[in-house]
Amino acid sequence: MPGHRTRELLVVGLRNAHAMERQAQELLERQSERTGDFPEVQSRLRTHLEETRQQLRRLEECLKSCGESESSIKDAAMSTLANITAMSHAMAGDEILKNTFANNAFEHYEIAAYKSLLAMSERAGIDLSQPLQSSLREEEQMADWIDSHVKDVTLQFLSKEERAAA
Repeated sequence: MPGHRTRELLVVGLRNAHAMERQAQELLERQSERTGDFPEVQSRLRTHLEETRQQLRRLEECLKSCGESESSIKDAAMSTLANITAMSHAMAGDEILKNTFANNAFEHYEIAAYKSLLAMSERAGIDLSQPLQSSLREEEQMADWIDSHVKDVTLQFLSKEERAAA
């Protein structure tokens, strides 16, 4: 029989996921502002930004169903980290590639986090499967999209650089 500790760890995990999605929101906002040369990427980032906002709302509902709320401190720290990351990539000549690689890794991090939350909520006997599964599916779709577009983005970047050098 799962105890109080499992529920506590679930709440910590939900708060961490909320901060993770706040970080994702900041990254997506910054990146979508700077990808005008890559319209397909920009469009997909904007779509995922809307999904991320919905994921934040889902996590807030999950926390409310546990009688809890998100952590403002964690959210603020992760937002700051996202902006620092975006600024460091923006200074690079190959910003689109750095963002593509980082986004690929970050999506897989989010996938693992949602899988973990699903296991915790099941063990805690708190049914959060619908909202968590919805977010997991969105993250898996985004990860698949990024993975299937690495070559295209790289080739578009190379073409742009070659034209600039000519």
